Amino acid sequence: MGNIILKLDVVMADRHMSLNELAEKVGITNVNLSKLKNNKVSAIRFSTLAGICETLHCQPGDILKYVEEVDET
Repeated sequence: MGNIILKLDVVMADRHMSLNELAEKVGITNVNLSKLKNNKVSAIRFSTLAGICETLHCQPGDILKYVEEVDET
């Protein structure tokens, strides 16, 4: 099974939005947003995802990416 990774840092850079600004507009802590940005989470609430997409004017697919696991055997 592969993994879902967040490309939040890329979209934030494209929109010229800082971590602090996005956290404030979405209504989550800087620490939690930083964990999302750095792929240190295993889940995300739909309400958080919706707030991020609304603020960044993007679709969930713009910040979520599926990466297949490579079989090295």
